[in-house]
Amino acid sequence: MQKKLHIKKGDSVMVIAGNSKGQQGRVLEVIRKTNRAIVEGVNMVSKHTKPNNDAPQGGIIKKEAPVHISNLMLLDPSSGKPTRIGRRLNEKGKLIRYAKKSGEEIKS
Repeated sequence: MQKKLHIKKGDSVMVIAGNSKGQQGRVLEVIRKTNRAIVEGVNMVSKHTKPNNDAPQGGIIKKEAPVHISNLMLLDPSSGKPTRIGRRLNEKGKLIRYAKKSGEEIKS
């Protein structure tokens, strides 16, 4: 069984380590097998492509490369600053994620 991750697709995150440190973006995809995530506009790489249906001209295309999840921190919904995540039961008995800084629920 795979470990539960602290970020999900659609979350707003900040990169806290690596070449893209300090950049913010939205999570486009989470790759659970390798514990990585693709974040919009972060960790851009140049990919050389042959002409195909997507890129009829071919050439060099800039695209996002995966970032390890340990280098990402979720942004607090109220302040917009990086925060740790906790899990607790709400009044309906459902497990929800909340920001440790403000205590506010994280909706995704």
